[in-house]
Amino acid sequence: MFCMKYSPKNDTFNIPEKVVDVAKTLENKGFEAYLIGGCVRDLLLGRKPKDWDITTDAVPEEIIKHFPDTFYENDFGTVGVVNKTEDESVRVVEVTPYRLEAKYSNSRHPDSVTFSKNLEDDLKRRDFTINAIALKIIVKDKNGYKGQIVDLYKGQEDIKGHIVRTVGNPEERFAEDALRLLRAARIAVELGFTINIDTSKAIAKLAENLGKIAGERIRDEFSRILMSDRPMVGLELMRDLNLLPEIVPSLQKAIGVTQNKAHSYDVWEHSLRTVQHAAKKGWPLEIRLAALFHDIGKPIARRFSPEKNDWTFHGHDVIGVKIAEKSMGDLKYPNKTIDKVAKLVRWHMFFSDTEQITHSAVRRLVANVGQENVWDLMNLRICDRIGTGRPKEDPYRLRKYRAMVEEVMRDPVTVAMLKIDGNTIMKTASLEPGPKIGFILNALLEEVLDNPKLNTSEYLEKRATQMARMKDRELAELGKKAKDRRNLEEETAVKKIRSKYWVK
Repeated sequence: MFCMKYSPKNDTFNIPEKVVDVAKTLENKGFEAYLIGGCVRDLLLGRKPKDWDITTDAVPEEIIKHFPDTFYENDFGTVGVVNKTEDESVRVVEVTPYRLEAKYSNSRHPDSVTFSKNLEDDLKRRDFTINAIALKIIVKDKNGYKGQIVDLYKGQEDIKGHIVRTVGNPEERFAEDALRLLRAARIAVELGFTINIDTSKAIAKLAENLGKIAGERIRDEFSRILMSDRPMVGLELMRDLNLLPEIVPSLQKAIGVTQNKAHSYDVWEHSLRTVQHAAKKGWPLEIRLAALFHDIGKPIARRFSPEKNDWTFHGHDVIGVKIAEKSMGDLKYPNKTIDKVAKLVRWHMFFSDTEQITHSAVRRLVANVGQENVWDLMNLRICDRIGTGRPKEDPYRLRKYRAMVEEVMRDPVTVAMLKIDGNTIMKTASLEPGPKIGFILNALLEEVLDNPKLNTSEYLEKRATQMARMKDRELAELGKKAKDRRNLEEETAVKKIRSKYWVK
């Protein structure tokens, strides 16, 4: 019979009412219903589940019949029960019938799916012990819902010991679905667990089977490792378990590649430390991918310079773009993600010596990487610095460069803002080319600065015709006044930006 017992840590759980409603609807119709998998594991850990799964002895047709809004679009019996709520975690509760063991010929999907009436059959086919714990919702009290635990494989003990272990024979579990090889590493990294030694040996032995898995499925697990709080640990774990060559083989080539004297670590460790700092800052996936790939071209570009008596890596940014694009393409990342990461990798070596750099050079960088990406590039440089072993992420030089970026990106106060140009003025006012055109443009700018609503083609053409009849001296004075005001506004804006970054 079941090994039923309350969790020794906490027998009362915070379960959303929408989830309880789904389980109780099934029970009220005479079916069994248990929370299962990651949501139970997270409840026992005191974590908030990101999604909710229920297993039952009802078959899909019976599940669908008892809920007003469902979808059933798979071959595995899972029915999505849709709830009307703003809470994303419970908008869809997945309900799956108990399933029997089946043969996995391709290491990806079962050859057939057979439903069962016994919870034990479903639990024994689960991947890891910590995911093979079922929870029956019993009764509500002031602190939440009391739940009865069904734990046939000592999953609670592994949760206490912070261990990832397969249900039964690890080689059999991984032969069923090779993605479990990577999932074990991802779960260990996200939860801060270690992998059981027999499970680890089986992963290392069967790592090549990941080649049978679709790139999209691998990508999702890999991205979750990068988006965890400990991507450096995850990447090292992937290396130790022989998974890295099956996922990003080009990264394997960075291991042990020593760098020049400016770096404290080899290319591999530097890349990992760069990614880890991006995680510490809470930055998005694109920056973390760029941090991982930014030096991926170094093993190919590496040359020894007798003159410098050191290693050089000229062109590694250009080489790295191609490698990064292929690596991300193999993992089926969206083109938008690949394009952005490629730009960050290509331009991460931007020259930042503010004693020599000019605003025009900064404008060229912004044009190359794109205004929408330039701040992510600045953040990548911060990660790169820390990954190199430098203690300060934001030195004066980089703050000054960031200020210059903001200066060149702000909307300047110029006559280009006007809804009229010199050619239109000459045509409208019947004027020949000459300094008077510039005087009129600056005088018009003065009026628009005072009242932006005047910046219309109709008003400016009419006003330009009137100004064309003014004396040159009078018009020049108006133009000079506008120019002086523009310069003052520019100076004030630049001072404000530089003060923000504590630079001169």
